[in-house]
Amino acid sequence: MHYNKKKKFFIFVPFLIIAAILLFGWVVMLLWNAILPSALHAGILTYPQAIGLLVLCRILFGGFGGKRGGGPGFKQGMYWKEKWSGMSDEEKAKFKEQWRMRCGRPAPAEKKEE
Repeated sequence: MHYNKKKKFFIFVPFLIIAAILLFGWVVMLLWNAILPSALHAGILTYPQAIGLLVLCRILFGGFGGKRGGGPGFKQGMYWKEKWSGMSDEEKAKFKEQWRMRCGRPAPAEKKEE
């Protein structure tokens, strides 16, 4: 009986995935047609075009799940976390000042003691 439940589950999953894709396509079509034609003078999107747009977004941006906790950004974040923890207070202050200058923001005003 336990084997039969697993078999039904694995048969049900592909139908669930297909239904989710079709539902997301419908939502994309409705949102596109409700917002973009009037805001950006974009054309009306058909249902097959909405599905194609979802597939294109998946290819270009890799959304809808996938690699969790990994990928290039994860390793880069760990690198900076380790580097930051190894810095002295003076090095941290110098680093923050350099980034403020790069971003065009002035340093915060020093508090005057009275």
